[in-house]
Amino acid sequence: MPRQSWKAWYKLARWQALRLRIFLRDRYTCQRKACGRVEPNTSQLVCDHVIPHRGDERLFWDETNLQTLCKACHNRDKQREEQTSLHTRGVWD
Repeated sequence: MPRQSWKAWYKLARWQALRLRIFLRDRYTCQRKACGRVEPNTSQLVCDHVIPHRGDERLFWDETNLQTLCKACHNRDKQREEQTSLHTRGVWD
């Protein structure tokens, strides 16, 4: 794959297929233990990177590094976690 901005990876058919595979694997269920919401509407789900990839192609495509989160958990909890770690990891593109 030619070098490109990691943001473009989200538009690839390869990502769309992987995303759906992860939702199916996780049975369309938010993997946050406190949530566990089952959501058949995939527009309300996020295929989330457990360990932020930060442009690392290996981490981006690694199925074991992906989990299904409902949008509420992703947008609230996961984003809060990542924001609080900014001082230790620095800012990335």
